[in-house]
Amino acid sequence: MEYSSNYNKVKRYFVLGVWDEGRVRNAVEKGWITIVEFEEITGTTY
Repeated sequence: MEYSSNYNKVKRYFVLGVWDEGRVRNAVEKGWITIVEFEEITGTTY
């Protein structure tokens, strides 16, 4: 699977606790990552 250009950045911020699920959801709304990537990063349904 090829990831969005910001996938690694968003995942790192989430794993480190810098971003919560809401911020990751905003990244989807802004087009930084896809819904599938959101679900992979957070482990929850979009």
